[in-house]
Amino acid sequence: MRPGQDMEKRRFPSRFAERLYPYVSIYASRNMAVLAFFGFSSGLPIGLTGVMLQAWMAHTGIAVRTIGVFALIGVPYTIKFLWSPFMDRFTPLRLGRRRGWLVPVQLALLGGIAALAFCPPSESLLALGLIALFVAFASATQDIVIDAYRTDILTDEERGAGAAVSVTAWRIGALVSGGAGLILADHLGFPSTYLLMAALMLLGIGAALLAPEPDGRTKAPKTMGEAVWGPFKDFFARSGAVKLLAAVVLYKLGDAYAETLSTVFLLNLHFSLTEVGEINKVLGTAATIGGAAIAGGLMVRLGLFRSLLAFGALQIVSILSFMVLALAGKSYPLMTFAVVFEKLCAGMGTSAFIALLMSLCNKRFTATQYALLSSLASLGRVFVGPSAGFIVEYAGWANFFFFAAVAALPGLVLVYHLKAEITGEREH
Repeated sequence: MRPGQDMEKRRFPSRFAERLYPYVSIYASRNMAVLAFFGFSSGLPIGLTGVMLQAWMAHTGIAVRTIGVFALIGVPYTIKFLWSPFMDRFTPLRLGRRRGWLVPVQLALLGGIAALAFCPPSESLLALGLIALFVAFASATQDIVIDAYRTDILTDEERGAGAAVSVTAWRIGALVSGGAGLILADHLGFPSTYLLMAALMLLGIGAALLAPEPDGRTKAPKTMGEAVWGPFKDFFARSGAVKLLAAVVLYKLGDAYAETLSTVFLLNLHFSLTEVGEINKVLGTAATIGGAAIAGGLMVRLGLFRSLLAFGALQIVSILSFMVLALAGKSYPLMTFAVVFEKLCAGMGTSAFIALLMSLCNKRFTATQYALLSSLASLGRVFVGPSAGFIVEYAGWANFFFFAAVAALPGLVLVYHLKAEITGEREH
């Protein structure tokens, strides 16, 4: 046996390992480790201004109508594209155009989250609301920069895996703040828990200081006018721009329909709260993370275009599994399969979709273009909620899920007809 063959044998102890290697090796890079820390830092503030804040107010006897008003704290996440041009135009620190924004924003988040600990709802409700709004603003700004950093740093082949790592780490961060945070608050109190969560932001700050800066040869916009209007001119100068925007809006529409009332549907079938929590939330979250990870590996071989088609088709099939459950009635095994299968496919579709958004961005305007595209993609989710309830009321659950599957078809058809534009983006 030649030395080279022996080396290969030691490297791949079995044929299965040899075949698996290309799909998992993509995750073994410095970029993926950095994105894991950034994803965690991105997901962490969500629960602190949402679930945790609501629980703290309810625990101290704040009226439900007041707690409801605090939902407006989430507005910065939906309008973050308004200030994203500043992230493209200016570089506040010498760390580079992306990290130069990321470090001060993360420091602001650390300070803001810590400040929440000193504003008990029963004594400082206005201050609590204003600081929480500041945290949400800083968090949305952090998302802008992290999305731009991820888009700028990853190669075409790494985008699927990078999206998977980001999705997984984001969910872990949100679970730590919105899930583990409540458990800690029950034992340590809310102020101590907020201080602990603030300290966790040091992970993201450390990663930002040690992370490589994306290629500095990309020229930033020279003026604010160029930073604001340049992203639009650049995008609409490409072939099939309007169809690409339509695909961005429609690709995840069917999946958004299916998920909007999934919990209500399972409860309507008389599954217990514990059963729904265990399957829909715990196993469902694990399946979403697993789907994202699988998709990241598969995209190395399939490429972006074929991944969008394959994962989009799987999303449609998975939605139909809920229709089967609706027709069959209460069945714990069938419910488990439907939820896990749908979440798995949704995770795969999300990874491919994020990779698509990254591929559509010009690195001169990444912050603005990604923020705009992601906001546009959320439009479908915003409007499906009200209509979903009416469809269920007039057509029933089985027909609702059939409609959700049909709603996913236009996005898939658009992707199919945009092969040249999508593969062309990957070649530039």
